[in-house]
Amino acid sequence: MAILFNFIIGFTAAFIGVIPPGLINMSAAKISMKEGRRNATLFSLGVCVTVMLQTYIALLFARYLEKNPDVIASLEQVALGIFICITIYFLFIAKDTRRAIPDNLVRKSKKKRFFGGIFIASLNVLPLPYWVYVSVTFSVFGWFSFDTPELLTAVLASGFGTFIMLRLYIHFFKRNDASRNTPLKVNMNFIIGAVTALISLITAFKIFKDLY
Repeated sequence: MAILFNFIIGFTAAFIGVIPPGLINMSAAKISMKEGRRNATLFSLGVCVTVMLQTYIALLFARYLEKNPDVIASLEQVALGIFICITIYFLFIAKDTRRAIPDNLVRKSKKKRFFGGIFIASLNVLPLPYWVYVSVTFSVFGWFSFDTPELLTAVLASGFGTFIMLRLYIHFFKRNDASRNTPLKVNMNFIIGAVTALISLITAFKIFKDLY
């Protein structure tokens, strides 16, 4: 049952995490429109490799935190600084996601598709704190296990969930789609920045509460 819970949580968390339009899924969509689904699928597989590696690293760190709860209090202040920096980046520095994706991100070489997916996904470090938060939160309720078989199950599920969502993007953005140059109507960086700002406020409130 623990393996099933880990798979469901891993798949669902990864699936939801890729829903908001961003560099990764919109790159897969643009490759699909310009070069077809085969190249976009190779790109997506490369993304999934990086996602699974990031998930594995994050879960190992989360398992350490679960076994050493005294460390969590010390890390809260560090986490607050990290989330504040992320908020500033996405609100004031990151490029507007409503702009068209540059063509140099979707080169036509088939051999580079897989490794291109690995590279693009490695630019996104948000899965690391995301998976730490998700796993620790669900473990508190007894729904997530950090035992090795269950942990590896969650890692595989994260890759599977990511791939399924990317395939949905690929499916709905068909080759030579007339809407391929239509920009996003919403700057997703503002949404991400708002979320991290909210997390920063909650973390700051908790730190202040613990101090007094």
